[in-house]
Amino acid sequence: MLNDFLTIKEPVSAEIVEKKSKFIAQIIPVISEEDAFEKLEAIKKENRDARHNVFSYRIANGPERASDDGEPSGTAGVPILDILRGSKLQNVLVVVTRYFGGILLGTGGLVKAYTDSTKEALKNAQVIEKVLQKKYEVEVPYSYNDKIVYFCKNNDYEIVDTKYEENAVLYIAVKNELSLAFEQQISDLSNREAQIRVTQDEFYA
Repeated sequence: MLNDFLTIKEPVSAEIVEKKSKFIAQIIPVISEEDAFEKLEAIKKENRDARHNVFSYRIANGPERASDDGEPSGTAGVPILDILRGSKLQNVLVVVTRYFGGILLGTGGLVKAYTDSTKEALKNAQVIEKVLQKKYEVEVPYSYNDKIVYFCKNNDYEIVDTKYEENAVLYIAVKNELSLAFEQQISDLSNREAQIRVTQDEFYA
């Protein structure tokens, strides 16, 4: 099981033209296979007049998949997937939309066009690392809220969400190796009034 992986920060795209065919590559961060399918379907709807919407995706601790979407077998989806593997990227979806220009490219030409468009899009990507961390729910009286927020900002703890109810509720991402120290520090800062709960493990940048 992966405890960390590389992905991209935000969607990127690039377009190339090869013998009058337009290849539009989009690389999109996703969080699951279901998320990848939803984003793929949205792109297909936007490009319903295109001849092909080739795709590949890789999911951290999950499946990877490639589709030629009607192109000759092995000329599109798998070459794109090989680029993702070589870049060690996970939780990404690549969709390359082809608008046919009337000239056949041949198998070698197709592989080159699909890989070149993907590589061009990757040039625009900001690669980030995500690390598996514990997500804590920390509930404290309001009198301790500012102290804990200040403490987290000055240490390696990320406040990912906050709710203000009867008490302040902070959702904090903590690296696994720091979790025991974090629990003790929060307890001390709040004079043991904090209610500290682990909600789940998630990947955070």
